Amino acid sequence: MYTIKDVASKAGLSQATVSRVLNNHPYVSEEKKRAVHKAMDELGYVPNSSAQRLRNLKTKKIAVLVSRIINPFFSHLVDAMEKRAAGAGFQVILCNTRIDKEKELEYFQLLKSKQVDGIIMASVENSWEVIEPYTKYGPIIYCNEYDPAAQVIRVRLDQIEGGYIGTKHLLDKGHRKIAYCQGNDSSVSTNRRKGYLKAVTEASLTPQPAWMFKNIFTIEDGREIFRKLKELPETPTAVFTGSDEVAAGVIKEAQQHAWRVPEDLAVIGFDDQPIAELLDPQITTINQFTTDIGVTAMNIMLEIIHDPAVNKPQDILLPIHLIERQST
Repeated sequence: MYTIKDVASKAGLSQATVSRVLNNHPYVSEEKKRAVHKAMDELGYVPNSSAQRLRNLKTKKIAVLVSRIINPFFSHLVDAMEKRAAGAGFQVILCNTRIDKEKELEYFQLLKSKQVDGIIMASVENSWEVIEPYTKYGPIIYCNEYDPAAQVIRVRLDQIEGGYIGTKHLLDKGHRKIAYCQGNDSSVSTNRRKGYLKAVTEASLTPQPAWMFKNIFTIEDGREIFRKLKELPETPTAVFTGSDEVAAGVIKEAQQHAWRVPEDLAVIGFDDQPIAELLDPQITTINQFTTDIGVTAMNIMLEIIHDPAVNKPQDILLPIHLIERQST
């Protein structure tokens, strides 16, 4: 936390002058007042009396950051959080970052200006080094995505295990040519990829760069993936899509080209979204128990707001489970 000494140093003035400005002492020039207030803003310094008042103020609002609200995973996650928050008399402020670092930081101003009591990060765009300074304004916890360097509570799943069991399932079905799709470079995507690589390496297979795809998120992305796979000199017999949305796109495009799923191409998704059971064939997927993730994260945030002393860095790992259906 910054002190009057830090403000004075930043403003190029004496501590006595800064103190006079803070106490609205007369006979301080406007130029010095501006210098002090500018230094306070840049440092995020709040006078002790004001800081105490702000710490005690409760807005009964919690911000939840997601990267793509149109992703059904986030919709179900936030819905679970909102229901739990409402039961405790709190409101959820939904913040859609659109995978944009600057937009994410804009939402942290809600915490800094005490418009929310805390922030739950269901997606992460900036590094912990960038986010850490905001922790002095209120509690921040990670949920789903995370940064290994973050010194806060992280509610998450073992995504390496998720990538591994999905790929191992395809291997156990006899597939040796397995394509892999991932989103961006988030902790979730990179860890699932590690699980995929672990499984194929254990099977004494060499991962093929031509079979691995990145920045794949939507049904249309899935359609495009199938078109790319179809044109490869050596076509994979299975694809781990990393998302039920993407899996649905792959399956629908395959069907339009008279390919049979799973006979010609086995497909596995992730998340166990409603679309996984509605599609024909139904999608083999990995259930992340989205409601449990949301409720657990919100319970922790509510507990921290009630008692800041419980806010100690730790990983809270929740279960993950493969659901076999017709697509494999």
